[in-house]
Amino acid sequence: MTRYLKDLWYGWTTTWHSMWITIRHLFRPNKGYTIQYPTVKAPLPERARMRLFNRIEDCIGCGQCARACPTDCIDIQTEKRGKDEPPVFASDGTPIKLRTFVFDIDMTLCCYCALCTFPCPTHCLVMTKEYEYAVYDKRDHIYHFAVDKPRYASPAEKEQPAAKA
Repeated sequence: MTRYLKDLWYGWTTTWHSMWITIRHLFRPNKGYTIQYPTVKAPLPERARMRLFNRIEDCIGCGQCARACPTDCIDIQTEKRGKDEPPVFASDGTPIKLRTFVFDIDMTLCCYCALCTFPCPTHCLVMTKEYEYAVYDKRDHIYHFAVDKPRYASPAEKEQPAAKA
């Protein structure tokens, strides 16, 4: 019986205490903590980390970003450029010796640590200030920055003659 009365007393005091806190804040003026979100946006810190973006035209395909990523959310595939091709340079003057044909970032795996942005020699991989990117399908969070083009025909395609139209 004493246990029942103690529990009853504890329940009553905790309820009264929480109601007292609510009543106390009910009559205080608003200090501006609430913002009208769609029209007014909260200021972001200077070094906020949001969405990854890659300027593929400056990417030299070194793969240092993929090696630095702790969650392996960056998939990069490259091939050597031909010797007969004209030289291509990044915006900072670095020669691009590899052709990047796959550069995918899976933002569902990203932990927003920005470790991949620091080793990039051409600074083409950056964290943007964009934080509103909700989607209905999880596959829409995989960003394809390079164009997926088949490098070579598969062996089965080489063996079959081309269909005549």
